[in-house]
Parts: sequence; C-alpha cells; structure tokens
Amino acid sequence: MQGCLYYTASEVQEMLDVSRGKAYQVVRDLNEELETKGFIVIAGKIPKQFFNKHYYGLAVQNP
Repeated sequence: MQGCLYYTASEVQEMLDVSRGKAYQVVRDLNEELETKGFIVIAGKIPKQFFNKHYYGLAVQNP
C-alpha cells in the first residue's frame, strides 16, 4: 500500500492552522457529507482526496 489514504484531525489542524476542536469539527462535517452519499466513514479521519477537493479544489490525480 502506498502511504495512508486518510488525514487525521491532527494533520487537518496543522494544514489549516486551526484549533484542535475546529479540526475535529471540519472532519466531522466532511464525514457527515460522505455518510449522506452512502460512504462508510472513520471518526477522526477524512479521505485525503475528499479533503483536498473540498479545501483546495484539487482534482483527483493518479500516481
């Protein structure tokens, strides 16, 4: 497996330069969006591709 597929709330906190609570709120909100689309989510983690698309407008790229 090539690297991890998820960002943790701690990584989100560093990237966005926000408090720990705000990072968990961001992860929770994005996970709620994924759940409404029928995806299985992991508390405290967010898929990297989904996060990058929502926060940076990055397209999905294959290595």
